[in-house]
Amino acid sequence: MAPLNRIIIDTDPGVDDVLAMLLALAAKPEEIEILLLSVTYGNVEVQSCLKNVVALFHVIEKELEWRRARGQLEGFGTMLSSKPIVAVGADHPLEDELLMADYFHGVDGLAGVHTSHPHLSPSDTWKTLFQPPPANASAEEVAAAKELAAPSTSFRASKAPAHQEILRLLRENPADTITIVAVGPLTNLALAAAEDPETFLKVKEVVVMGGAIDVEGNITPVAEFNTYADAVATARVFALTSPTPASTMPPPPPGKPSRMQPYPAKLSRQLNLTLFPLDITSPHLLQKRSFQAKLDPLIQAGSPLAEWTSAFVHKTYDKIESLTRKQANPGLELHDPLCIWYVLTRSAPNWMSAPKAPEDIRVETAGQWTRGMHIVDRRNRKKGGAAVEQVKSPGAVDITNPMDNLNLAVAGKEEAEGDAPGDNGGWLDVRKGNRINRIISTPGEEAFGPYLLERVFG
Repeated sequence: MAPLNRIIIDTDPGVDDVLAMLLALAAKPEEIEILLLSVTYGNVEVQSCLKNVVALFHVIEKELEWRRARGQLEGFGTMLSSKPIVAVGADHPLEDELLMADYFHGVDGLAGVHTSHPHLSPSDTWKTLFQPPPANASAEEVAAAKELAAPSTSFRASKAPAHQEILRLLRENPADTITIVAVGPLTNLALAAAEDPETFLKVKEVVVMGGAIDVEGNITPVAEFNTYADAVATARVFALTSPTPASTMPPPPPGKPSRMQPYPAKLSRQLNLTLFPLDITSPHLLQKRSFQAKLDPLIQAGSPLAEWTSAFVHKTYDKIESLTRKQANPGLELHDPLCIWYVLTRSAPNWMSAPKAPEDIRVETAGQWTRGMHIVDRRNRKKGGAAVEQVKSPGAVDITNPMDNLNLAVAGKEEAEGDAPGDNGGWLDVRKGNRINRIISTPGEEAFGPYLLERVFG
């Protein structure tokens, strides 16, 4: 049976990214096929992120050996059937050499697990998987490279940049057959879209974890980390959802030309983008007591995966309490795994978009204090022209804007390129602005943590 979903995961592996990948890799082969893990910088530098991906596969392979020895069902059918490509992507934002890593998850992205649990970490010779040995390499280094280059049971290493692997897969497959799940800064996606926008637009859906709409940010008072890390990349990807991408493209950086070219004036289609902002991801928690109840017996029985995962998740609970207050049962926010849950269960009626979806959500790229902020028009004013066709979610309640009953003349041709009086930025023009499908409801905040634990650890 062909898998229901074929996906690319674009990730900057910290703690919740790893949990998201575990949920995907542990799925059934008929549910999902993972074509590519596209690695970017974000929580930490890109090489640390890449090491975390390699370590994840290393630990899963040890876990499968342990389960086989005990006569258990092995699981991780999607990993074994997909054998996904792993490719390394961007190491800094589009228009900035400065890395925006916040090291919330520790200097290695996984709370120091490579130091505390070296027996569960891969040898540093994994680096030769993604680059050929230097010309002056010793015989031992060449031998190690050949050994690592041998076929792996769990993934395939690519020496091509991640954004080019994204384009290759989209180019080689029919349109609307591949979904991209982006749970890190959107630099890799923006690079792919800039290089070949028409090929990029063959994607079925881009699922993005990012932004904050009606809640506070987690890196500044108004910005969520993934967007803040490369606001220009996010703005460029969002612009592809617009009937007029130029209307929301970020301005060039002051005092220097942009490294990125504008999109063509005419594109064949608009991007289908589904957004998971902090508003919906933050309430989905992995509670400490539930986590311990599931993993402690497995650790005592010798599970490598339970031991490894417990090490960095418990350190994250300690970090959460150090930044807030002592809690009886702290919870880890499952931002990135929620996007995988959506892909696995998207036909469930509980997944609901905002009542007026798609929404014109734009990204601030230049503000001193508002960089990465997601902007929506909160003015009680009617848009001109024909209404945008709305995305209908099962069970959604239609909320009517009283201004929709008013008639508003559409600008003549001579005014079409400019903004209407009192509307700088074209927020009231239906031909301008982005078209974002924002998720506001899921199958259950309390249900997700136990679901993830059962799926991954059995």
